[in-house]
Order: sequence, then C-alpha cells, then structure tokens
Amino acid sequence: MIQSDRLLESFLKLLRIDSPSREEAEIGKHLVEYFSGMGLDVETDEIGNVIARMDGQGEVLLLTAHMDNVKPCRGVVPIIEGDIVRSDGTTVLGGDDKAGVAIVLEVLHTIIEHKLPHRPLEIVFTVQEEIGLYGAKSLDASALHSRLGIGLDAGGKPGEIVVSAPSHNRITAVVYGKAAHAGICPEDGVSALVIAAEAITEMELGRIDDETTANIGSIRGGTASNMIPDRVELRAEARSRSKSKLSSQTKAMVDALQEAALKHGQTVEVQVEARYVGYTLAEDDEVVRLIMEGMHSLGVEPELIATGGGSDANVFNAAGIQVVNIGIGMARAHTTEEYISLSDMVSAAEIVLACVATD
Repeated sequence: MIQSDRLLESFLKLLRIDSPSREEAEIGKHLVEYFSGMGLDVETDEIGNVIARMDGQGEVLLLTAHMDNVKPCRGVVPIIEGDIVRSDGTTVLGGDDKAGVAIVLEVLHTIIEHKLPHRPLEIVFTVQEEIGLYGAKSLDASALHSRLGIGLDAGGKPGEIVVSAPSHNRITAVVYGKAAHAGICPEDGVSALVIAAEAITEMELGRIDDETTANIGSIRGGTASNMIPDRVELRAEARSRSKSKLSSQTKAMVDALQEAALKHGQTVEVQVEARYVGYTLAEDDEVVRLIMEGMHSLGVEPELIATGGGSDANVFNAAGIQVVNIGIGMARAHTTEEYISLSDMVSAAEIVLACVATD
C-alpha cells in the first residue's frame, strides 16, 4: 500500500527546503500546512517543534523524526540513480532526518487513502536535534499521551531496532599557564598548551571498549608564535552505555588535566555537563515487542542493536516514553557522500504501518 513514487516526491520536496539547525522555520511551516491539509490537528511550540495528532482506536503511539540537518546543507541537489538518492557531493543529502519525516508522511497518507483502522497517533518533528537534542529537550513531554514511540532516525537496514544508546558527558576545560616572550625569556613562562598536551597524552581516547568512547574535539589558545600561551581552551567528550564506565572515563580525563596543571604549578578549570542520559531496552519491553511483531508480520527478521550515538530517543526515554529508532537505510550520514535507498525507505514505511495498524 505504500506508494514509492509519492514517498520519493515528498522526500525530494523536503530535501529542497534548507533547514540547518536553528533555521527550521520554513520546513516547519511547510509541515504545518501539510498536516492541516490532511485534516490533522497540528501546532508548533515555542522552540519550533511541530506536533500533530491523528485520532484512532487503542493506545496512542508516538512517531518522531527531526527536521534539521548538519552543514553543509544549503541548496541540496538530490541525485537519483536507480534506487539510490544521493547528494551531488557539494552538500549533505539531508536524509538524516528528512527521510524519517517523509516516511511518517507516507504512512499517514496510506492510512487516510485506504481508510485503515489504526492507533491514535502523535507525530513530533523536532528542531535542533543535530546540535544537542534541544528541540526534544524543550518539548513539554507531559502534554503527550503516548507511552510508546517509534523514532525514524537510524542508519542501517530496515529490520534493525536500536535498543540501547549511551549517556554523553561533555567536558570543557580552561588550562592556565604563565605568559612570557618565547625568544627573550621562555624560562619565565609556562605553556598552557604544553600542559594540555601532556594531559591529553595521559588520556585513553577513541574506542575504550564495546560500550565506551572518548574524544578530544577541539583545542585552541595562544596569540602569536613568539608568546608562550597562558590560556588554552579544550573541548572533549565521553560516552558510554554503562553509567559506571562513563563515570570512570570522565574522571580519568578530568584527573589527567588537573594532574598536568599541578605538575607545572598551574591551574585548570573543568566543567562536566551531562548532555543526555542513555537507555537500554530489552526484547520483552513493550515498544520492542510491538515493532518486532510488526516486522514479523512482513517477514522481516528483527535485529536488536546498540549504538554509540545519541538521538531524541534518549530524551523521550528519560521522560518516561519508551522510544526506539528503527533502521531506515541512511548511509554516510553527516558527509557529502550521504545516500539512501528508496526501497529501504519503503520497507521502513511498511514496518511503521504494520505497527500502527489495528485489527
């Protein structure tokens, strides 16, 4: 019942609307008009999230995706090559996550077109997901009636269910040294950059284990090659699906900074911010069972997987709504080589339709 041509047309229209993070107003307006034309109740909240509702029978189900794209995402020129939709190489495609938005729209069209009995639906399209899940964090989750939800924001083939995602700590540090002229009196200075470098060399970074990663994202400081820098800013992160491992990794990184500063008789200011909380759901959790049953009805074999990335699903789970992302075929996301298979999008739409349909 899913119409691939209509799904593709809807997807291409979304791709051609520029929507970098914090600039989702145009696509939000487009979707509000779209939902209104379908006869759905629709609203936007203060930050720009689009929330729509469709009446049905049974328990309410949430369908969610995000509207923003990572840069470069202005002037996307989608290229269609058989079953594949890709970018022209100058921008990202924007399938992350406009493919998810288009899939939800096609499911709604199919329900209306065929007058299918279905669950009541709450549709939430968020803003600013790519820069910190800010849309989902700002959403008034208490106004939602859903206990369960399906997120359309995962790469991988249809059939994959992301049942576990990490917690994420952001570490920011200001390392202080002592300024001096590098050519005249270098012995009078203490390089903040050297302190930071020594700290970094003591850190275990990259993939720590199957559940844990860590990274130094940026380091900046200094003013000129002839001045010993007295201040360096550092940004880092640690992620883990284990709370205890996240705590240990974060502590180790903070300790390395403090010990390097102390060694040189200097100081460091460190802040740790919990960006989002991880979740792990099991095969017998209600939303996982629902999706697995929908997949089985289509002859699709479910595969439960874990991820190292965060998404709006982290925020919804923390708010008490069981949400998992399912694979929709995105590949090479966040690069100018991004592409997606239309047949995978169709399969994902069929899975969602099977999950929302009622007897």
